[in-house]
Amino acid sequence: MAARLFDSRQAAKVDHSLHDLLAQRVYSVACGYPDANDSARLAADPIHKMLLDRDPVKGLDLASQATLSRFENSVGPKQLYRLGETLAESVIVRHAKRLGGHARRVTIDLDPTDDPTHGAQQLSFFNSHYDNACYLPMMGFVTFNDEADQYLCAAVLRPGNVTAAAGAVGILRRLMALIRNWFPKARIRVRLDGGFSNPELLGFLDGEPGVEYVVAMASNAVLVRKAEEAMQYARVMAGVTDHTEHVYGEASYSAGTWNRERRVIIKAEVVCGEGKAPKDNPRFVVTNMKQTPQWLYEEVYCQRGEIENRIKELHALEIDRTSCTRFWANQFRVLLTAAAYVLMQELRMAAALTNCASAQVWTIRERFLKLGTRVMVSMRRVVVHLPQSFPFLVAFRQIAMGLGAVPG
Repeated sequence: MAARLFDSRQAAKVDHSLHDLLAQRVYSVACGYPDANDSARLAADPIHKMLLDRDPVKGLDLASQATLSRFENSVGPKQLYRLGETLAESVIVRHAKRLGGHARRVTIDLDPTDDPTHGAQQLSFFNSHYDNACYLPMMGFVTFNDEADQYLCAAVLRPGNVTAAAGAVGILRRLMALIRNWFPKARIRVRLDGGFSNPELLGFLDGEPGVEYVVAMASNAVLVRKAEEAMQYARVMAGVTDHTEHVYGEASYSAGTWNRERRVIIKAEVVCGEGKAPKDNPRFVVTNMKQTPQWLYEEVYCQRGEIENRIKELHALEIDRTSCTRFWANQFRVLLTAAAYVLMQELRMAAALTNCASAQVWTIRERFLKLGTRVMVSMRRVVVHLPQSFPFLVAFRQIAMGLGAVPG
């Protein structure tokens, strides 16, 4: 990523390369130090020095908070665009190598999340849906075949007053190009929630060859009428069982702004709660896929719910630490956190055969990165003495060897 940045500083006055500055921020975020102010504590840390290939004792201290702040504010929109491209490409290429370029299906999930703001940040606006002033970043994930993990590949900061679908077509177009380049035989599937069902995006998806999609839709009077027959069955079933019941169906539908009819999956649900009257809860999903309504809703669309866990992990890494005044500086912070999250996902893959295979990123950080060590430096080598015994030693050893460590 550092190769996509332009260094305008005077070379004779530079102590820390752009590569070192970027690596320092990414490693700090991954280790739980998301703020540039944390550099005051980490500047002389032996392990963090070693991460930048410096002598842990005599090597130059890491960059200060002031240097890091200038670095974050020096990056412009063109460089950020290239950084975003590099992040997406590195993730796609990584998994193309892992899978040998062979995948039956690659699924793209996009989801916005709120990033509350509490100062005078540029392009921070009040959002009535979230009821606060915020940014509205868009996160993009890819999933390969039927794997459980979703891999972060895009993180785009947006003003707080945009619609959920703003910028989605551009993100999808670039991700699809990368996927087709590295997985030429894979079928692409796109899953989106209700905020994305606008004519521009649906028209784009229909025009892309070999692309499947399932996109949730908000309820309206026409769709409610089309779902009424299925709702009647669901009401009868709920009245008999006194439990929540649902019935699936489908209909052809064309909104006033659409240029043609599309298939809409109907989930006619009646929700029953203890001590509460039954409540109608119809759901709608527009799709170009041909399978049964129940399978499409339960096995395809509902699986995107796991994305919420990935976004929670991103918030745990404090991707919402967007406290810079400049919008582009905050976008840079979002990309730095995204890069740190990609590193954490790499650690989780290395832990695939351990009891931490499905651990959250904060668990991985606490178990494998927050360790007390003793660093010893001699003329010929640097030795890092790890604890001889701790609860996750076996998993630690397996992860280290999976990342290239050699037992000695």
